[in-house]
Amino acid sequence: MTVAAAGTLGEFTEAGVFEAADVHVARRLTVLGKEPDESVALAVAFAVRALRGGSVCVDLRSVPTQVGLPDLPWPSPGGWLAAVRASPLVADPPVLRLHSDAAADLLYLDRYWREEQQVRDDVLALLAPSDTAPLPDLTRLFPDSEEQRRAAHVALTQPLTVLTGGPGTGKTTTVARLLALLAEQAALAGRPPLRIALAAPTGKAAARLLEAVLLEVGRLDQADRDRLPKLSASTLHRLLRSRPDNSSRFRHHRENRLPHDVIVVDETSMVSLTLMARLLEAVRPDSRLLLVGDPDQLASVEAGAVLADLVDGLGGRGDARIATLVTSWRFGETIGGLATAIRDGDADRVVEVLRAGGEHIAWLDTDDPGERLRTVLLPQALRLREAAILGNAAVALQTLDEHRLLCAHRRGPYGVQHWNRQVQRWLTDATGEAIWTDWYAGRPVLVTANDYGLGLYNGDTGVAIADGDGLSVAVGPQMFAASRLSEVDTMHAMTIHKSQGSQAEEVTVLLPPEESRLLTRELFYTAVTRARQRVRVVGSERAVRAAIGRRVVRASGLRQRLHG
Repeated sequence: MTVAAAGTLGEFTEAGVFEAADVHVARRLTVLGKEPDESVALAVAFAVRALRGGSVCVDLRSVPTQVGLPDLPWPSPGGWLAAVRASPLVADPPVLRLHSDAAADLLYLDRYWREEQQVRDDVLALLAPSDTAPLPDLTRLFPDSEEQRRAAHVALTQPLTVLTGGPGTGKTTTVARLLALLAEQAALAGRPPLRIALAAPTGKAAARLLEAVLLEVGRLDQADRDRLPKLSASTLHRLLRSRPDNSSRFRHHRENRLPHDVIVVDETSMVSLTLMARLLEAVRPDSRLLLVGDPDQLASVEAGAVLADLVDGLGGRGDARIATLVTSWRFGETIGGLATAIRDGDADRVVEVLRAGGEHIAWLDTDDPGERLRTVLLPQALRLREAAILGNAAVALQTLDEHRLLCAHRRGPYGVQHWNRQVQRWLTDATGEAIWTDWYAGRPVLVTANDYGLGLYNGDTGVAIADGDGLSVAVGPQMFAASRLSEVDTMHAMTIHKSQGSQAEEVTVLLPPEESRLLTRELFYTAVTRARQRVRVVGSERAVRAAIGRRVVRASGLRQRLHG
């Protein structure tokens, strides 16, 4: 049943501040808690609204300024806080939690307060140096990089390591060689062979992690390879063993810990507060946890910005060490320089690099990209279709990974749905065949939900391949009947959020108009760094500068809690 918005909540809803769900939850909680004060209901609605935007709490002190609608009936700051503090909703057992200090007045729904406190406690418990085993020779596997040697030293001497760095800085190389050193350290101490888990938030990211680690392990000496167990990778949900009856609880937890000695999590920026809480409570106190990622990328779709909070919060402590890699080994001065300028917020430098262009960078400064994109997207779609009709899955998958069109939006003229339909129109015109059905040879697909029975994961990509009189779908080395795949989208284009954890040889980034609220520095940085060899930015200079100037700010108390 929908709860009508009336009174103060109604005025804020009519102004576009709240959605119906925000009001529904606020009304429901205040009724159940016998709280008649409209200002408390307003605070609850803002706490729920914050979760939709990725924040785990709302700062009641700054939210009027952030919303920017002074004519709305805002409570007086002092009176608002006093009403919340006096509310039965903060009594025991609390529905709300309010934390005030010199910087902010943070209001949480109780669940997120408890999860944040748990993450803080578990992280700090993993900081104390715990291994007195002799250190192996770090220069043997890291002869050329002092950064990587420092990172290895951190990981060999404390249970928790946060390893950060931008694209091409050698994070995966460091992980693979670090695993070899940990295995050597265990052997020198007379311990059994290590049990190692590799994990990532999505199946695609897990597959990339395993592929990159195995490639690097293959370059090690035979003795190092022999000490390592057979490596595999999984999603975090599969590692923790999801429960079908509860999406936020798992079979591994504080009373049934993970058996692994070393756990590596890649793409940690994509991990939400809730998932990080579930991971940390499942890690044995004597295990090593290595969290790897780039804190400048987009944060998780769900609430929290845990990696960025860990970097900022632990970076200010004397007893905690963040291992940061800054030297780029993969990118040249072009894509790497563009990514650095975006990350640093240097709009003039970004425009300068884009205008200079070159072998690895192109910029289409336009608000009407249709015909220019046709020359990029249609040839790839035709090659994809040709390989699929011939039944050549390997060539089709290789073609799929040659190029990605990345969009900020799902809908509208700059969105994924529009460009998927547009490419299908172009294919129809070019081939004379009506490519409008759900399934056709050469249809690129994106898996949108985990299917553990099939071994498919959210973020996996594939291509529909002609197979006799029907179609099969190639996803990596596996083939599936198209009829078995229901949770998939067409992927001539994909959102930048969905592209996290994957890369392509060439990437086209379609920027929306400058007024788009999705257009942020983190989004732009994430999109550009999906390219291995070449990036094409499509959008006006106004859009480029708007992206650089707009940052994602997620309210959280974790970094302050970690500071102590």
